[in-house]
Amino acid sequence: MLVFWKARLVVLSVPKTGTTALEEALAPHADALIRNPPEKKHVTARRYRNQLAPFFENRGGRKMETVAVIREPLDWLGSWYRHRARAQIAGSAASTAGLSFERFVEGWLSDPEPEFARVGRQSRFVSDDRGEVMVDHLFRYEAMEEAVSFLAERLDREIDLPRRNVSPRGALALDPVLEARLRREAAADFDLWASLGGA
Repeated sequence: MLVFWKARLVVLSVPKTGTTALEEALAPHADALIRNPPEKKHVTARRYRNQLAPFFENRGGRKMETVAVIREPLDWLGSWYRHRARAQIAGSAASTAGLSFERFVEGWLSDPEPEFARVGRQSRFVSDDRGEVMVDHLFRYEAMEEAVSFLAERLDREIDLPRRNVSPRGALALDPVLEARLRREAAADFDLWASLGGA
């Protein structure tokens, strides 16, 4: 999470959406940066509004706008799957090494999710408990240049975005029946992404 006091902006870090690169590019200009622990770096819009906004906004005296990036849900899940297949966590309960992408998606759709598929949902990250989006400025990962342009204008500076924390490549094919189930059961995520325009 990045806080820009003068620009009145808070950049929320939705996992696996390019936020590490945004952090690297913008950290020198931020008034506050939370990198660790991960649950604080990746604070949800709801937790920000309920727990941190009163501190940064002087109890409502200085309204801060929130910014976040979300990713096409199937691609987002694929990034998580590949990320959790890395050698550093092989053998742990969170590892997807040796598992198919279909098994990962089935796990993500389970209740409760197995540890290897417990990665949350983008729609919940940016919404309140009624499913209403709480983020003021929401951008697609696939059109990151729009987010960068917005931030450059609001922060009054050029932004050179590096590639960071890129997941290794892997096979991401899904059986059509499972993909249909995914799109049905994760409709909130697909609808949210579609609502931002584009294909």
